[in-house]
Amino acid sequence: MNEQPMVFAEPKAPSSFLLVRVLGLVALISGLLIVLIYQWTLPSITEQRRLALEKAVFQVIPGASQLTSYVVNAEGVHAKDSGTSGPALYAGYDAEGKLIGIAAEAAAQGYADAIRLLYGYSPECQCITGFSVVYSRETPGFGDKLVSDPAFLANFDALDASLNADGSALANAIVTVKHGTKTKPWQIDAISGATVSSKAVGKAINESAQVVVPAVRRHLNTEGRL
Repeated sequence: MNEQPMVFAEPKAPSSFLLVRVLGLVALISGLLIVLIYQWTLPSITEQRRLALEKAVFQVIPGASQLTSYVVNAEGVHAKDSGTSGPALYAGYDAEGKLIGIAAEAAAQGYADAIRLLYGYSPECQCITGFSVVYSRETPGFGDKLVSDPAFLANFDALDASLNADGSALANAIVTVKHGTKTKPWQIDAISGATVSSKAVGKAINESAQVVVPAVRRHLNTEGRL
């Protein structure tokens, strides 16, 4: 008895329409999951950013116990909710309501990416009193010296930011000079081996202070408040 060979039917390939439907469904579910996760984590992320910013502000305005937020531009200092655009500005006051200092945003291109920072300004001494890096992608081991090198940080104990005679700009531009060559109170002595990052800090503060300091001085009232 002759056995007939078994013939297997080839499986049908899924249609293009079915593949499109499956891929579309996967994309839809993935998109929904991303949106849900983003919405779920957004409040936490926003709060963490707010706390980090607040910490940086108090770091550059030591002694302040209360803050008032503003925005600043060439036209002046404006309330945060005024609808006016411009970099953020924070006025720090002590418990008695005395203005301790100002914290302002600044940014400039570093070696790897933009360096964003906050710096403190004291109307009393007309000087920059410190800074804090908010964002940086500078080379590890070099860029992190911006906030850890004692000699570099000493530049900001009282960095001169006094105004010219008519109060329209700084009397002297804040500049970063080669390590070991600082001779003026408005100069920043660069970090050896991290000159590009050091110059970015100086450029950021100078460009911001040229706008911020005149605006702050114009808006201080007789009681020394904004």
